[in-house]
Amino acid sequence: MAACGADTARTLACRDGHAAAQLKLISIAVIFITSVVGITSPVLLARHFQGKPAYDRATLIIKCFAAGVILSTSLVHVLPDAFAALADCHVASRHPWKDYPFSGLITMIGAIAALLVDLTASAHMESHSTHAHGQYEVLSVSTQEELGTKKSSPIELKVESVEGAVSDSGGGDSHSHEEMIIRLKQRLVSQVLEIGIIFHSVIIGVTMGMSQNQCTIRPLVAALAFHQIFEGMGLGGCIAQAGFTFGTTAYMCFMFAVTTPMGIVLGMILFSVTGYDDSSTNALILEGLLGSFSSGILIYMALVDLIALDFFHNKMMSSNSWLRKTSFTALVLGSISMSILALWA
Repeated sequence: MAACGADTARTLACRDGHAAAQLKLISIAVIFITSVVGITSPVLLARHFQGKPAYDRATLIIKCFAAGVILSTSLVHVLPDAFAALADCHVASRHPWKDYPFSGLITMIGAIAALLVDLTASAHMESHSTHAHGQYEVLSVSTQEELGTKKSSPIELKVESVEGAVSDSGGGDSHSHEEMIIRLKQRLVSQVLEIGIIFHSVIIGVTMGMSQNQCTIRPLVAALAFHQIFEGMGLGGCIAQAGFTFGTTAYMCFMFAVTTPMGIVLGMILFSVTGYDDSSTNALILEGLLGSFSSGILIYMALVDLIALDFFHNKMMSSNSWLRKTSFTALVLGSISMSILALWA
């Protein structure tokens, strides 16, 4: 409790609502711009390389850098903050928070929830694609039988052209089916990853918006700017490889760019309505629980759907020693870059 008193004294010395509000307005603009730069850079880079021989290798290296960024974000930034929030003296002195390590429990629940979503969506994609694959086979057989007895209709000619394209490729139908499954999997990974990052970004924004401590906000503005650049590059690399349409890509980039600024605005509104700042007990509990949950999602996505998928199940990676070494270097660089930022945020 003596430590609590010392912390409170330091906090009161730095409390200045007017100065904090000005810093928050500056941070909204800075974070939005850096978020746009971070997430659009790998997307534009991938589109520049698209159609060129180096396209697949470039997107793979970008994605490995992204995996390092996401892993470091979850383990070095989000999870320690969640533990710290629930270990705060105002929270840890109460039941049930002092009786059980809830941060670890909620992190585990987040990872299991991400696995459940992954399994459910993958099963749905498999059944849907198999059903569609079977429809093409049935149509092509019926068309073959009818071609010898009557003149083909426009619809039958269209099906015949599809069948001819498949047969000319020398069994390429199974290959294209596999490619479709991989592409759908990449899109699922990008979407679930963005959900986890949005959780994290909202927590950061709301916490800053509720804070009246200018000593805390001032270094956070610069640190979060770099944080958003690296995290945006991580998510943008996954979006680039997933091959979304232009509209979907633009929407996902926009949502990432505005989430943290919107969180700051929401935090400012919550403070003005409730009077709770970032040191209040309820705010700390909410930050700890949401942070733990998003950390579990990000840890699962980084290790299972990004790192393991590329390093152990990517044919291009397994057949090219130079690419494997370069990708591992990109993974390490992404982890180090994000980890260094933990010195300030």
